[in-house]
Amino acid sequence: MSDFKRIDPDTAAALMQRGATVVDIRDPQSFDAGHIVTARRLDNDSLPGFVASAERQTPLVVCCYHGNSSQPAAAYLASLGFAEVYSLDGGFELWRQAYPTQISRNDS
Repeated sequence: MSDFKRIDPDTAAALMQRGATVVDIRDPQSFDAGHIVTARRLDNDSLPGFVASAERQTPLVVCCYHGNSSQPAAAYLASLGFAEVYSLDGGFELWRQAYPTQISRNDS
């Protein structure tokens, strides 16, 4: 069965430099308040479209609040056939501390 790996923000940043896809599973308000620059918000409504259109050979980094909820989400995406799936340890909170200039906000 496919599996995922837990990675720190530095490893995630290196993967992003190589073109990894980043998905953020936090709630819409938290995502809008701040998210990793290239992240796409993923929820139950957007999941089918994402799965249908995503390149499954591209590394995929899953981000949540603190790195806990992203683990089962990463395992699920790996089970769908994504080849390289990662859970961001420390989640967005640790990313924000490590890479404060790599944050985007959605102004409503």
